[in-house]
Amino acid sequence: EVQLVESGGGSVQPGGSLRLSCTASEFTFDDYYTAWYREFTGGECEQVASLDRDGISTDYSDFVRGRFTISQDNAKTTTYLQMNNLNREDTAVYYCAADPTPLVSDCTHQRGFGYWGQGTPVTVSA
Repeated sequence: EVQLVESGGGSVQPGGSLRLSCTASEFTFDDYYTAWYREFTGGECEQVASLDRDGISTDYSDFVRGRFTISQDNAKTTTYLQMNNLNREDTAVYYCAADPTPLVSDCTHQRGFGYWGQGTPVTVSA
């Protein structure tokens, strides 16, 4: 069964770091664009980081640029999101997504396409 499985979420104090992992089963990320999204308690969702199929070209939302880094392992089976200097506003459920076509920043639209993981919660509190 094709699926994405996220891990690495948890609770951390402000200023702390977490690394999220997204592992693909039954496929590799070679032919897929990959992105991390997050959904807040109120339901608002945003794309925070994306990675092209080349595994090199990246893009970040203004809210996380300079603090978050998206990357992949050499085998192209796992996509990571390194999150540093976390703050309370980063509290959300984080999802990874993969699609053979470029992922759009609109979560609602992208939800209907590609593959999505089940989400991993991140809580930033003192």
